[in-house]
Amino acid sequence: MPEAFVCLFLYRDCDVSQINYMYAHYVKNTMQPLNIADVTKDQRFPWTVNIYLVLIFNQIKSVLCTPIRNGKKDKVIGVCQLVNKMDESCCSIKAFNRNDEQFLEAFAIFCGLGIQNTQMYETVERAMAKQEVTLEVLSYHASATEEESQELQVTVVATVPSAQSLRLQDFSFSDFDLSDTETTLATVRMFVDLNLIQTFQMKYTSLCQWVLSVKKNYRKNVAYHNWRHALNTAQCMFALLKSGRFQNNLNDVEILALMIATLCHDLDHRGVNNSYIQRSDHPLAQLYCHSTMEHHHFDQCLMILNSPGNQILSGLSLDEYKVTLKMIERAILATDLALYMKRREEFFELTKNNQFVWEDDHHRDLLRSMLMTACDISAITKPWPVQKRIAELVATEFFEQGDKERRELNIEPIDLMNREKRDKIPSMQVSFIDAICVQLYETLASMSEYCSPLLEGCQKNRQHWKCLAEDCEKGLVNGLVKAYWFIL
Repeated sequence: MPEAFVCLFLYRDCDVSQINYMYAHYVKNTMQPLNIADVTKDQRFPWTVNIYLVLIFNQIKSVLCTPIRNGKKDKVIGVCQLVNKMDESCCSIKAFNRNDEQFLEAFAIFCGLGIQNTQMYETVERAMAKQEVTLEVLSYHASATEEESQELQVTVVATVPSAQSLRLQDFSFSDFDLSDTETTLATVRMFVDLNLIQTFQMKYTSLCQWVLSVKKNYRKNVAYHNWRHALNTAQCMFALLKSGRFQNNLNDVEILALMIATLCHDLDHRGVNNSYIQRSDHPLAQLYCHSTMEHHHFDQCLMILNSPGNQILSGLSLDEYKVTLKMIERAILATDLALYMKRREEFFELTKNNQFVWEDDHHRDLLRSMLMTACDISAITKPWPVQKRIAELVATEFFEQGDKERRELNIEPIDLMNREKRDKIPSMQVSFIDAICVQLYETLASMSEYCSPLLEGCQKNRQHWKCLAEDCEKGLVNGLVKAYWFIL
């Protein structure tokens, strides 16, 4: 051990009150090391010539001080000070040398790291405490009230309409004639008929509050990506499981994850896409480098599932819980069409070549992702009057984003978002069907013939949009076609 540090530990015959902080204060202000061989001969410090002060500070003779710096900033966060280096051979005080300076500078770096880490830890602790309080407040406001939950429970106990009366197993299902209460009852009915409540020991109180909380966290001022879209997506998954017979090949955990994911896949949607979020420098864009909104939807889903009274997964084992959350996350992220485009070719090739293996976890994950997309865009398969009405809602939302892009970003929106190009909607719908939809529904129909209504509905709507597109090209957009577009 260096001599300077030996004397530091051996010399302890004065208390803290006798330490002279004036040298440390000087080093802090100058941000430079200080090495004084004999303080009584150093004229820079007036107190060293005062005999009374010398006696108070226990006859300090040699002093070595060095600043402790912040690693990231040119800032002093402390000072290391050594006094009265001892010469053990004669028990007298001697001056600190260059080696002592180097050792103390190295020790100061170590101290700086320790102090900085401690300060960072305290900062993180405070931030975590604030985050916990914020999450608690957010969870309270995001959750449905007990009164709403109890009201739904009473209705559920009294009567939950059958899946048949609600047409939940029909691929042609439409929510337009359902009241808000009926949409929540329909959701409960799907969980009941899939045996999820019994299998995973869900409490009806938790399920009702969770359904209402999910509904509450969809923004009402968004034209299309709202609670009604979530319900339609979940209903299509329910129909695929029941009428499409996929329930026979998927296990209970997969079914649970898919139903939760479909209901939550657009939580807190703001009516704008990922491109807008990125270009507008929205804070959400700083959190995720890709699939920005889909990650946010999953975060909201997780927040609700963990909120008091909404914990519908409390009956799962720890392993089941981890697996379920991972499936939910992957399923929600799969609704990003950019990811769908990257993964779909592998899925199509597997099914085309009869190489899809049900026992292969990767193949099953691909299937779940494709099912999510099929449900998310299932409006394109609905009867024409329903499809036309939904298309108008989608256009309304897209045009509002286009208006924002003009107003806030000062850019010209793409045709899909440009209300001045609304006459191109029919042709763009045809392109969307050809590029995104047809092959997906063809593949699902090849896996299960009972899914063919989705493909047939998609093909019929393509014919309708094709006719409108041809009429637009003939110059009828300012007459019959334009009127037809707004009427339906």
